[in-house]
Amino acid sequence: MNRKTIVVTGGYGFIGSRFVKRLVETTTYHVVILDKNTYAADKTRVTSWLDAKKHAGRVTHCPADISDPKLLKFCPDLHDATYVVNFAAESHVDNSIEDGTPFMKSNYMGVFNLLEICRESKKLKKFIQISTDEVYGDMDDLRGNQAADETFRLRPSSYYSTSKAGADLLVQAAARTYGIPYLITRSCNNFGPGQHPEKYLPKIMKCIRDEEPVPVYGDGLQVREWIHTDDNVEMIVALMESITQINSVFNIGSGLHYTNREILRIIGRLYGKNVSYDEVEDRLGHDKRYALNCAKLENFYGEWTPMCLEGFLKDEVRELDGVS
Repeated sequence: MNRKTIVVTGGYGFIGSRFVKRLVETTTYHVVILDKNTYAADKTRVTSWLDAKKHAGRVTHCPADISDPKLLKFCPDLHDATYVVNFAAESHVDNSIEDGTPFMKSNYMGVFNLLEICRESKKLKKFIQISTDEVYGDMDDLRGNQAADETFRLRPSSYYSTSKAGADLLVQAAARTYGIPYLITRSCNNFGPGQHPEKYLPKIMKCIRDEEPVPVYGDGLQVREWIHTDDNVEMIVALMESITQINSVFNIGSGLHYTNREILRIIGRLYGKNVSYDEVEDRLGHDKRYALNCAKLENFYGEWTPMCLEGFLKDEVRELDGVS
């Protein structure tokens, strides 16, 4: 069988690994995981379910850095790929405030490097850039209860979101100049299994279990929209495989909005504990509210019911506490 090849960068990451899982379970593609195995990568996110016999030949592992000028030498599949899906990114905003250099290298120059390789490809159907709602900036800066649609001006606030916004523009420029077919998806905050401990939800749960105060930036009233990783990757796969959706940007959101304090109360209630927290100095340039207008996605995909954040957190609490 002559299988189509998909190169998934950042395939050992939190979201990328769930994308790989969905591909293996629902398609016949040959999946190439291109990942440089940073601190946020975890091979067990894939190897824990990958069956060596059942999935023989389905998944290839390629340890490499997308910003490496010799990347094609390490991952020749990039020239034969039907799709290249770029999840690879430095993503923790606090780290970008401390040192933005790795973010510019991976998130911006890494995308440039991938595009330079892809523009020589004769087989590529789509380059899919996984972006973020953070490129739109703080909705609280605007009057009214606005939500950003795909035409909204990019107003990034951190080196992280700036590197992602710059990458989006690189992709669009490469499409116009070199004819590289693309999709850009901009999703809200993701939740799901296997998230890195530095992220907000795992950090809260650990603090509450250990009966330690939860560090909360400022007043804790920052508003974020949350989507389960599996809902996100379902939309990405559908958009990727669509023959009509090309050279376009799609917001991917759930409509589920919570303040950071509301999430604290939800998790505390699930644990049956009063949550203590420390209001720490607010993050530099901290955005107050994100909000996505996903009418374009709804017109493409139709009605769907997003997975519930509270239901997921309840299951996580039970699993972490060893309750069957």
